[in-house]
Amino acid sequence: MTDIIDDLQWRGLIAQHTDLDALRAHFAQGPVTFYCGYDPTAPSLHHGHLVQLIVMRHLQLAGHRPLALVGGATGQIGDPRQSGERQLQPTEVVQGWADRLRAQISRFLDFEGPAAARMVNNLDWTQEMSAIDLLRGIGKYFRVGTMLNKDIVARRIASDEGISYTEFSYQILQANDYLELFRRYGCTLETGGNDQWGNMVGGVDLIHKIEGADTHVMTTPIITKADGTKFGKSEGGAIWLDPEMISPYAFYQFWLQVADDDVVRFLKIFTFLSREEIEALEVEVAERPHQRAAQKALAASVTALVHGQDELERVQAATEALWGTGDLSSIDEATLAAATSDLPRAELQLGATLVDALVETGLEKGRTAARRTLAGGGAYVNKVKVEDEEAVLSADDLLAGGLVLIRKGRRNLAVVAVR
Repeated sequence: MTDIIDDLQWRGLIAQHTDLDALRAHFAQGPVTFYCGYDPTAPSLHHGHLVQLIVMRHLQLAGHRPLALVGGATGQIGDPRQSGERQLQPTEVVQGWADRLRAQISRFLDFEGPAAARMVNNLDWTQEMSAIDLLRGIGKYFRVGTMLNKDIVARRIASDEGISYTEFSYQILQANDYLELFRRYGCTLETGGNDQWGNMVGGVDLIHKIEGADTHVMTTPIITKADGTKFGKSEGGAIWLDPEMISPYAFYQFWLQVADDDVVRFLKIFTFLSREEIEALEVEVAERPHQRAAQKALAASVTALVHGQDELERVQAATEALWGTGDLSSIDEATLAAATSDLPRAELQLGATLVDALVETGLEKGRTAARRTLAGGGAYVNKVKVEDEEAVLSADDLLAGGLVLIRKGRRNLAVVAVR
């Protein structure tokens, strides 16, 4: 079996670490209990959190025991951002978001067997501490100079908005989480994003000062595209894992559009495909890039991982129906609505002419041009060619949700919502 450290390095999933050789030896001694924290500062995880979930899954598959921490306490504060204070959410909102995050995280880990995962909430121990407990028991081990030198803290202090004591103290709470998990579960490794390095090392130092024990941290890189820009924004914003915030169809399409320069690297990071499978797809990118085999494999793997095999099959069927030879009538209402959400759109009454549909959707600039397109065989209703200039939208044309797909030529699509 491939060494887990070697595999994570090959996949590009290790950025900084306390001591990789020591961690490798620690893994070799037997199952290691490790943790990663997720703050409920939004109602869903996004693609950045997905990287951490995948690392946790790799480690669990290698026989190590995950602790998935949902920050019911730290989520009420929020770690400092690059710029600007976070808006503090009501406690009940944060707890509702925490419940949603727990449900999302639980789909990625196994909770039975010798490497069973465990869900933990830092509110369980943080709410038991008084201000005096925090200052006397934990705060005295932190030096203000060190805290001020943390990259994000220093940047915020130098900015116009500065930083509040609330966000400044976040690093103490995160360090205390590691200490509590070390004491309660024997946790000796924390994983997380590279932007959390300073907070994570603070936990290692705290455990060493109080317990005299050596522990480890390991971070993943911030994922960027080949041009150096940050990866992970769609036109609608973040790439959320919640299907209510970004539809499975839109999620699938996002991964399908990954550039050739990035796709092999993202296959390593975001999928569990083997080295042999990824190397074969790398050849496909080099020799037959127009077939986009690597992008299709990436989109399929990540969508199945996040939304399940059934949802993947639905969005693949919708993609094939819209752009290939698939059957439009087989697409359910929610998937069809998501698949057509970015298309030009018009609302028309049942019985409106196809000429009206072409003009109102913007596929043609005027009725004369629309008639000319129809006469020339360039207009389609639900992928069926229509040449009758007097054709109307009938009940037989309605797809799920009362939609009708209108096409001009080979690639110009629009949708009509029939009232």
